[in-house]
Amino acid sequence: MISIHNLAKKYDNKTVLDNLSLDFQTQETTVIVGPSGSGKSTLLKSLNLLVRPDSGTLSIDDLTIDFATKISKTTSQKLLQKTSMVFQNWNLFPNLSVIENITIAPIENLHQSKDIAFTKAKKLLELVNLSDYENYYPQQLSGGQQQRISICRALAMEPEFILLDEPTSALDPELENQVLRILTDLSHKKQSMIIVTHNMEFAKLVADKIIFLEAGKIIFNGQSEEFFQKPSPRIEQFLSKMTLEKD
Repeated sequence: MISIHNLAKKYDNKTVLDNLSLDFQTQETTVIVGPSGSGKSTLLKSLNLLVRPDSGTLSIDDLTIDFATKISKTTSQKLLQKTSMVFQNWNLFPNLSVIENITIAPIENLHQSKDIAFTKAKKLLELVNLSDYENYYPQQLSGGQQQRISICRALAMEPEFILLDEPTSALDPELENQVLRILTDLSHKKQSMIIVTHNMEFAKLVADKIIFLEAGKIIFNGQSEEFFQKPSPRIEQFLSKMTLEKD
């Protein structure tokens, strides 16, 4: 479980995270939703130290980070072994083949042998139906294929949590569905995931828990079924705008 307590972040005196306290359970998919500028991506990136909050604490297993104090390299590395990020634009290394993109971090950071890393990478490529592409380079792949490779790269680190920031926002609908099917399958297999998305149909399909943020505050934190029953006028308004329902 990841627990955050009183997480706060400001940019140019604008509050982006307003003393948030949350728990993210293992073997669950938590989906973070809310309007643009609500703090969703900032919260997600805080869990991987891509953004450093001004204050507050983060705990996972026996590791606790106090953001108001200096964070050592050792502590950062421990957290990065427990959480792995999948970005909007996949960020693959263009000079490395598909299988090299997947294996470079386990070999260099987890000190896996090349044989073990490559064996695991091939199993992951089977998982996302890209077994025939291990020797391709990113520029030879579609956007959907590259994002599936990014998911393989995250899984290769064997993290407790995979963090996904709008993982299909850069894809057209057909390619988006390819990636969403993979993520849905991972959710059903109880891979712990925390996902920021604007796709409400996908959220409804995969989420065990929904967190709704607005102006850096938690408006809703509960089960997916309850959220989609529109428990407040604000959530009803949000969902009607996101799903193009009639007023």
